[in-house]
Amino acid sequence: MPNEAATIVVVEDDPNISELICMYLRRDGHRVVAAVDGEKGLAAVERERPSLVILDVGLPGNVDGFEVCRRIRAGSSVPVVMLTARDEEIDRVLGFELGADDYVTKPFSPRELAARVKAIIRRSARPAATEKAVAVLGRITVDTARREVLLDGDPVALATREFDLLAYLVANRGLALSRRQLLDGVWGPDWYGDDRTVDVHIGQLRKKLGADFTLSTVWGVGYRLD
Repeated sequence: MPNEAATIVVVEDDPNISELICMYLRRDGHRVVAAVDGEKGLAAVERERPSLVILDVGLPGNVDGFEVCRRIRAGSSVPVVMLTARDEEIDRVLGFELGADDYVTKPFSPRELAARVKAIIRRSARPAATEKAVAVLGRITVDTARREVLLDGDPVALATREFDLLAYLVANRGLALSRRQLLDGVWGPDWYGDDRTVDVHIGQLRKKLGADFTLSTVWGVGYRLD
């Protein structure tokens, strides 16, 4: 079984799509738990404590994928990959603002999805460097070894990609980083999204960390953590 093998919850109401996803993930050695609607998906996440959640946006009933993501993020930083039949930018932005780590539009390649899952799990499980593991930014404390962020001593709930982005910025303090550099450093060079993803995650960090998160926009380049 590969080192990246993990428990994954798949929340998808289409049985054909769900079966295909589960087959590819199990072939990679993962333990997969499937759910057909939002309520069952939330129950599975609570029960299984998975390493990753694959979540369809267009779920039946009163709890759609966006609401499921919002509820997951209220108490967990587990990576979430959202699936949707819509390719509207507003949907992608909303998904990222709710804390999704990746966004895949149907129809999609199950092999590509499995590769993304493997990359996210590998990145999430990667041990942080012990040297200079704790950084203090005013009232903000970033502990990369514990993957913990404190604001005035209180924990701040960050999605996996939000924390990875913050840790990358901390490791490169004072440097002007392009969006492409941030995508390569945080999402990986094989990520298929666009630069807008960086802007959305930066906006979320600014919202959650407040004025002490002194991140400057370098026009024509990208961002710099001062």
